Amino acid sequence: MTAVVERNKNGGIKVSKPNRGQRILKALLIGSAIFTVIGFFIMDYSGLDLTQAIPMTFDNLGQMFLSPSLNNTTWSSALWQVAITLSLAFLATILGAVISLFLAFGTAVNLSKPWISNTIKAFITVVRAVPTVLWVLIFAIAAGLGAIAAVIGMIFHSIAYLVKAYSEAFEEVDEGKIEALRASGASYTHILFQVIVPQTKSYLISWTFLRFEINFGVAVAMGAAAGAGGIGYELFMASTFYYDMQEVGAITLIILAVAIVLELIANQLKVRA
Repeated sequence: MTAVVERNKNGGIKVSKPNRGQRILKALLIGSAIFTVIGFFIMDYSGLDLTQAIPMTFDNLGQMFLSPSLNNTTWSSALWQVAITLSLAFLATILGAVISLFLAFGTAVNLSKPWISNTIKAFITVVRAVPTVLWVLIFAIAAGLGAIAAVIGMIFHSIAYLVKAYSEAFEEVDEGKIEALRASGASYTHILFQVIVPQTKSYLISWTFLRFEINFGVAVAMGAAAGAGGIGYELFMASTFYYDMQEVGAITLIILAVAIVLELIANQLKVRA
């Protein structure tokens, strides 16, 4: 297919004018930049001594990443805490994925009635607009701080995230195949699990594992914020209770290593799916 370049009367390339959405986005970016610059000027720097702050910053970074050490815990305990964090993320992702799969069947416009699709889309849009941390805090009020609130909050946001991803993948399936199966008398369940899911399997796996990576990062943060335990709580204790920069660095490197391993696994799943 050959691209067509529109030209004006003078022979120059015709440049289309930005639409309303682009103008609003540009205005928001400019406004954010202006307020950021203003913020730097109106901040109170009276208690800041750069001659001490800069050397201390580099000293802390040196302790964290040049001489990391677990001074208040053991490597076996740290790895066990990583396993707890991974378990929380895995549980939230699996439960969220199962629920999302069935909700996505009702969200995809080629598989559901318009009013059902629009209702689910409106609901998940509201859920997705609220950050995961806030959902965890909301459920913490009902269930108390701990792993339960963290898992429920992550499940809630995972559902809103995955329903959108799954339903958009389902909508990409050839409509002709679906209509042919309907004409041949195939049941709704047969269409879903014999055509829709097999054809979108690679997308489902990729999106699910991506959400697992996100939930791992959230579980680390919630370990400190919601008392969910895991490696995040150890990082919180090392940075605020012990103020041990060497241990902060060691735990940070452990989390980074796990994140890299998860990314490598994700790449392999994409290749094999």
